Amino acid sequence: MKAVFVRGKNKVAVDDISVPNLGDRDVLVKMRACGLCGSDLEKVYGDYGMSSSRLGHEPTGDIINVGKSVKGFSIGDRVFVHHHVSCHACHYCWHGDFTMCNMYQKSNIEPCGLSEQILVPEANVIRGGLVKLPENVTFDEASLIEPLACCIRGLGKCRLQKGDDIAILGAGPAGLMHTILAKLTGAGKIVAFDLNQFRLDFAKEHFGIDTYNVAREKDIIKKMQDITDCRGADTTIVATGNSKAILQSFDLTRKGGNVLLFGVPTEGTRVLCNISKVYSSELSIIPSYASSEIEINQAIRLISSKRIEIGSLITHRFDILNAGEGIECAHRAEDAIKVIITAK
Repeated sequence: MKAVFVRGKNKVAVDDISVPNLGDRDVLVKMRACGLCGSDLEKVYGDYGMSSSRLGHEPTGDIINVGKSVKGFSIGDRVFVHHHVSCHACHYCWHGDFTMCNMYQKSNIEPCGLSEQILVPEANVIRGGLVKLPENVTFDEASLIEPLACCIRGLGKCRLQKGDDIAILGAGPAGLMHTILAKLTGAGKIVAFDLNQFRLDFAKEHFGIDTYNVAREKDIIKKMQDITDCRGADTTIVATGNSKAILQSFDLTRKGGNVLLFGVPTEGTRVLCNISKVYSSELSIIPSYASSEIEINQAIRLISSKRIEIGSLITHRFDILNAGEGIECAHRAEDAIKVIITAK
């Protein structure tokens, strides 16, 4: 079977490898679609801060084999595959910090999401890492479940209120998913900032929000002040790992507001800020990493119920044999929002 791996800085390869051995309590899934994430791009082109170098963690497909002791799943079931699961029994899990659970990082699928066939091990099967898809959810839509779930978790930490004004730094897939969710909660003004004019135009056309190119706008802080009657954003979402955007977020946000650190930073990123201002303005700095099966199921319900329309974010599809081109397309982002890899 074919699978995609990092082969050095800026290089990936589509290799022929053996199908993983199926255990009695494991499930084998035929990958049909898998989204490319900013963390995938960071692993290829940057310096990813986490220990994993696997590519693809947004896969969906159908079950082609099950271990003899597996219950609740059958060959032919259409499923979403979550790569990490928590133990539900440790100190972190008791506090609801499921993504900080030691098992969360140790658990994974084999060999990765960008693979024609994916082994879902017993731990993932029994702990919510394999979820049946409703019939009205397509494989394309299902490839967006994981990033949408991450956005749900992040916004949930911000305790948005109806009418809140939102600033979004980064109009890529994550920024636009936050836009969709913010509109669903009844947000007031939503303003997106980016360097990529294609993405800004896409956001304005599809979601009707205000957008500004940070390379052309002389003073985005003043712009946000003008839009919000001199207050600033109630919540600023940093949907990019750019350190300059992190610093800008502190000035874009009103006193007592929230800064959601969502984008994947490069390993070793440092920012020098006026911590006195953060303190005296009572800014809440809220990092949000990944998602649990709770948000995964919330994302599936939102998509299935048609409360949100998310498929329009997919602008490019590449067969797994051309995964390298797809990764490069997502990295350049000249005319791309969400890029997915498919397998037949």
